[in-house]
Amino acid sequence: MGNVAVVGAQWGDEGKGKIVDWLSNRADVVVRFQGGHNAGHTLVVGEKVYKLSLLPSGLVQGKPSIIGSGVVVDPWHLLEEIAKLEGQGIAISPDILTLADNACLILPLHRDLDQAREREAAAAKIGTTGRGIGPAYEDKVGRRAIRVADLADPAALDLKLPRLLAHHRALRRGLDLPEIDAEALRTDLLALAPRVLPYAKPAWRVLDTLAKAGKRILFEGAQGTLLDVDHGTYPYVTSSNTAAGQAAAGSGVGPGRVGYVLGIVKAYTTRVGSGPFPTELSDAVGRHLGTVGREFGVVTGRARRCGWFDAVLVRQTVAINGIHGMALTKLDVLDGLDELKICTGYRIGETRVLDHLPAGMTDQAAATPIYETLEGWSDSTQGARSWRDLPAAAVKYVRRIEELVGAPVALLSTSPERDDTILMYDPFAG
Repeated sequence: MGNVAVVGAQWGDEGKGKIVDWLSNRADVVVRFQGGHNAGHTLVVGEKVYKLSLLPSGLVQGKPSIIGSGVVVDPWHLLEEIAKLEGQGIAISPDILTLADNACLILPLHRDLDQAREREAAAAKIGTTGRGIGPAYEDKVGRRAIRVADLADPAALDLKLPRLLAHHRALRRGLDLPEIDAEALRTDLLALAPRVLPYAKPAWRVLDTLAKAGKRILFEGAQGTLLDVDHGTYPYVTSSNTAAGQAAAGSGVGPGRVGYVLGIVKAYTTRVGSGPFPTELSDAVGRHLGTVGREFGVVTGRARRCGWFDAVLVRQTVAINGIHGMALTKLDVLDGLDELKICTGYRIGETRVLDHLPAGMTDQAAATPIYETLEGWSDSTQGARSWRDLPAAAVKYVRRIEELVGAPVALLSTSPERDDTILMYDPFAG
């Protein structure tokens, strides 16, 4: 039995939620391996719409799900999201949800710091969600974070909180933030403990047991590879590794257990927040993509920037992730456009032509796309569930994307609905 890692191959918002939900039918357990509650997933099941930002998407299918140690967890938000799903009829208990006991916590002081830094940065801000994810990862690598297991150990809190607060007090004074009430924070954390700790387990051990029993594991990534702290459009990135290599470390399994890497790719390109975007459109086509594609962030509600498909970027993320196959989403949003463009390279200045996105900020901002133009189609692809249902021009568009990025399309999504998916290759086949 094969395992599958699902990663975003652009700037996030590629439709991972639907694809993970769809693949959950074939999986035995779903694992979220990085990020925090800054990453939104929307699942449409019949008349119901589920919006998740921290919980693994497999819970909607009733699949055992794990929040791995690579995730930073806001415990208050976790409990709110559990309550919200339960209000929609999804039962969640420690029997179905595991929270890694070595995951680090996002605290209110992290959110304060995140938002204050963005305010101070003014025009140089990087467009974070303001939810404290970056500062929480800073404390994790600074070895001063509070972890889930510490909620069961008041003595550990008494030892760790002074070290954590010594760091944050200096930052807060410099940003004119109020002093932290250490005792109130300690009290709040201990009050959370009875509600959070029932979910806490050694996630690595749970996964090891499942893997040895031959169970199929679905590793669920958040955001996209172009937001990876190493490989993305730095500094306009998130604070974690979003690439497939993190599936192992952030879950607690060996890399040999990750299996098939499925890259989720939108049929055009979007991004939220600041940063370079070579194929961005500010014309009627860009507005069409945003309106028809309902391009608004699940977490922030911010309108997404929209543009033509960038094969240069996706070819790069295919290589970085070792992507075996793609799930191409939102093809139906392109219905009715007379012509389509695909970026095949970049020009920088008068003399430089590149076949990859450079690492430097100035070069990234200066990159202008070299386009190839394809014929559009007037027939609808929405809801198509067979390759034969697609217009010839749509098939040609998909095939050209495969050629340019160097990876085959394994799944094709033609609407937000769960079952409007064309399967060309089952990732769990290995």
